[in-house]
Amino acid sequence: MNLRDFLILVAICLAWAANNIISKLVVSTWHVPPLMYGALRFGIVMLATLPWLLPMPRPGWRIVIVGLLMGGGTFALLFVGLQTVTPSEAAVVSQAGVPITTLLSIFLLSERVHWRRALGITLTLVGVLVVVWQPGFAISAGMLLVLAAACCGSLGAVLMKQMDVIAPLRFQAWVGLTGFAVLTPLTFGLDRAEWHFAVDAGWPFLAALLYTALIVSVMAHTAYYLLIQRYEANLLAPLTLITPLATIGLGVAITGDRLDSKMIIGTAIALIGVLIVALRRTKAPIPEAQERS
Repeated sequence: MNLRDFLILVAICLAWAANNIISKLVVSTWHVPPLMYGALRFGIVMLATLPWLLPMPRPGWRIVIVGLLMGGGTFALLFVGLQTVTPSEAAVVSQAGVPITTLLSIFLLSERVHWRRALGITLTLVGVLVVVWQPGFAISAGMLLVLAAACCGSLGAVLMKQMDVIAPLRFQAWVGLTGFAVLTPLTFGLDRAEWHFAVDAGWPFLAALLYTALIVSVMAHTAYYLLIQRYEANLLAPLTLITPLATIGLGVAITGDRLDSKMIIGTAIALIGVLIVALRRTKAPIPEAQERS
């Protein structure tokens, strides 16, 4: 990888990490309803990518399902989870999406897994379990929601493998459309009484919204897709581990995340597992980047 592309990848990972912190501030500190936040984000993405919406990828039903899983489903669950989970914890738990994608590929696509990838899957899940486990043999609801978000993204990635290659901006257009279509009626029905928190947050919320929609979804994801087309996934995937590490650093510095021995040990185990799985890959589906922020 040349220096320019490496610096672009680092910038992408930092943008994803910063978005995790910003999303935490939006839904937890400013108390903006998560479903409203998601609906507005995807509405902006949809408008920004509208010229690339057509022609509709085929089969149409599959891109709608993939869009729902990768967009509205993943981020609605993640944003709700971030109300009670720290960005650092969410970043580590989200890494479970890598082995979950592999496991789903085994069951749905009949892919074969050798012992090294099985070891990586086991280590990742053990590391995530160390991070999420609470005294009294309990796991918080917020952690379960973040894990459910990772599962949605993984299922969407596996279903995406069964489709022809889709242009990055066309994929973003359908993620934006389906996410907006699902989350808008939900926020009208479930949290309309809390919309005033978005108004109360003012310009900082608007800036956060534009950042997450335009900088992260449209620009960072598209740039990552272009790098996927240029380099093999087993080169890019290990480097994207910058994202959870940067999220932890920013979380400790900005949102006061606690970095104790349990967090350090669980993170190390999980990231080693992700690295093993990533290095055994030969091809990564474009949508997997969507899981990262």
